[in-house]
Amino acid sequence: MAWNKQDITSLSDEELIEGCLKVNSKYQEAFYKRYFSFAMSIAIRYFPNQSEAMAIVNDGYVKVFECLPSYNHAKPFKPWFATILVNTAIDSLRRNQKHSYNLTIDDNELGNDIEPEVEQSLSADDIIKLFAQLPEVYRITFNLYEIEGYTHEEIGEMLGVATSTSRSNLTRAKRMIQKIYKLHINSEKRCHEAV
Repeated sequence: MAWNKQDITSLSDEELIEGCLKVNSKYQEAFYKRYFSFAMSIAIRYFPNQSEAMAIVNDGYVKVFECLPSYNHAKPFKPWFATILVNTAIDSLRRNQKHSYNLTIDDNELGNDIEPEVEQSLSADDIIKLFAQLPEVYRITFNLYEIEGYTHEEIGEMLGVATSTSRSNLTRAKRMIQKIYKLHINSEKRCHEAV
């Protein structure tokens, strides 16, 4: 069969999965292209560095192709795929041991009631840049709890920390996000006033 862009885009997810199960490289390529943005949006939350996020995406795809035979077709595909990507990111973090779970920041540095004076519309890129400023352990805990929906007990098990540490990291992450956002707003405000 001669492939063209029209053929690839018209395939259903089930057809793509069936083709991938047969280890057909054209189907695997089409599958990769269809879900690349989705995969990258997950990886970039854990690894704001583009090249590290790309490595997670590629590792995630390898695992997805390996695990496709065990995929339950009665369940939605995207959440299953997302779980594999999140686990791939966490496994990579554990393997590299690039972060410390004993990060200490004085709570007084963060402030308790930070409210930005100005409402501002941030682009997705701005949000990712601000979020990337969080220490890795806070960013990961925030992602797992607030975005992925894991419990503190599950996060503790995944990261090898106490449940109370997960709770503390989330609280500190939220405070830091507020502080980073306020600093961003104040910086933007100064720039506009200078013009």
